[in-house]
Parts: sequence; structure tokens; C-alpha cells
Amino acid sequence: MLSKVAPWLASRKDETPVEGITVRTLGGSDTTALRGLALQDPVANVFILAHLRAAGTAAPTSGGAAVLGVFDDGVLVGACWTGANLVPIQLDPAFAGQVAAVANRSGRRYASAFGPSEPVLALYAELAELGHLAHEVRAEQPLMTLAGPPLVEPNRDLGLGRLADFDRILPACAAMFEEEVGYSPFLGGREFYSRRVEGLIKQGHSLVHLNPAGEVVFKAELGAVTADVTQIQGVWMNPLYRGQGLSAGYMAAVVDHARKIAPVTSLYVNGFNSRARAAYQRVGFREVGTFATVLF
Repeated sequence: MLSKVAPWLASRKDETPVEGITVRTLGGSDTTALRGLALQDPVANVFILAHLRAAGTAAPTSGGAAVLGVFDDGVLVGACWTGANLVPIQLDPAFAGQVAAVANRSGRRYASAFGPSEPVLALYAELAELGHLAHEVRAEQPLMTLAGPPLVEPNRDLGLGRLADFDRILPACAAMFEEEVGYSPFLGGREFYSRRVEGLIKQGHSLVHLNPAGEVVFKAELGAVTADVTQIQGVWMNPLYRGQGLSAGYMAAVVDHARKIAPVTSLYVNGFNSRARAAYQRVGFREVGTFATVLF
């Protein structure tokens, strides 16, 4: 598969590290440089920009996540978040081997890699050589944006999730996760995922419609947020309500909420999900790039 989507990666075994390029863990003094690098594409890099907005620093987190910086004669030219996931930031695929080698030496097992398709697939090709094998590679995920109001009428039943409804929202989030990646988010215990969902509710980034019976009909989250861009994640429709043409109205309502925070709303979607792509296009989203996700 990788030979088809990333032909420049046919074999790197005999290649030496790129001359003048070094890779190291970023610290607090690198924060300004990392932010400037990420702002070269604020839509594709909304994940790391949201992290910098919240943490205020490029230094490793208390949980052990860190950013690897790629330097060319002392100038930061690319980076990669290394936490539970790998997220390249303006990373030239030519530097993937050196980044993968450092990421591998940490001993960490990664749940996924996601971001712009070329660096993600390049990283995976290198990591696979080091024993990090994927159970699924989604090589084509259109990155879409909407920089204005939605083109269809929003469904006014969608509102902010409330902590009082946490016990209803959490199972819907878990169902979405399991449909998307193929296993339960509770496999390693409920605490981490539950705290993530609770945090999104507290931040006002959880959007949900509960019917009179208290069932979640539709839900989504603003998973990454900056002053310029929001990224919609976790879109899920209750199976009982699918196929009724409701998605566009709900997504329009998500955009309405997102535009109160930032002018550009973004998302990425599996290329094979033609129904979702059609709904997003109806709302007004347009493709601006291609992401990829590797699930380990």
C-alpha cells in the first residue's frame, strides 16, 4: 500500500541522515519558533497550535508527551508531536527517518499517527521498519474548511453538552470511537477517556442533541481550538436516526457554534465515507488538503 501512496519511500535502508539536520526534544525556549513554524499552515497544524495555546510552552508535558524538533544548521524547519499519537508539523518527508529513529528510542508505543498525508505516510514507512506495524492505514482523508456561515439551515436542537448529561454523552462518545477505530476507548481503563470527554464539556466544546427520552441523537466536539481555527471531531449520529437526511442540519449547527470561537471551521474525513463528504459539502465545506491516519 505504501509503495502506491508514497513511491519516494521505496527503500531508505541505504540512506544516511540528511547532512546538517539534527533532531532533538524541544524545550520552553523553542516555543516561539514552534509557534511560528505551525502558523505556516494554521489549519493543518491546529492540533499543536491548540496545545501551545493551552500549555503556553513547547516543553514536554507532565505526562511525558514531547515535541521533536528538526533543525537545519540551528533553524527549526519541522517538528513532530510525540505523545499517545504522532503528529507531524511542517515536516519534510525527507526527514522522517531521523524523526522516526528518535521517536522509536523513547520506547513509547503510539496509538496512531495523523496529519498531512505525505509526512504521516513517510513516518509510518520508517516506523514499520522499526517494528511499529499498523492494523489500518487511512491514506486519503480530505481536509476541509468553511470560512463563513453554513449554506443550509442549522438544526436548532443542537446545543452545548452539559455535565448533568455526562452519563448519556460518554456512551455516545465511546460508541463513535469504537466505530471509528475498531476497539473500545475503555480498554486501558475508563479514567483517561472519561476525563477527556468531561473536559470538552467543561470547555464548551461538546455539542449534542438529546431527545425527550434523554437519548443522544447527534453529537460532535470541537477537538482542537485556536483563535483562528476550530477542528470538528467525533461526529456521531445515533444509528436509529441515520439515513434521514439530518446530518447537514446538525453540521450546520456545529459550524454556527464554532464560528463564535474562530472564523475558520475545519475537519477531516475518511475518503471512503462518501455520504459524510457529501453532507459536509452541502453545508459549505471545501477540500483544502489531504490528511492520513495510521492506526497502530
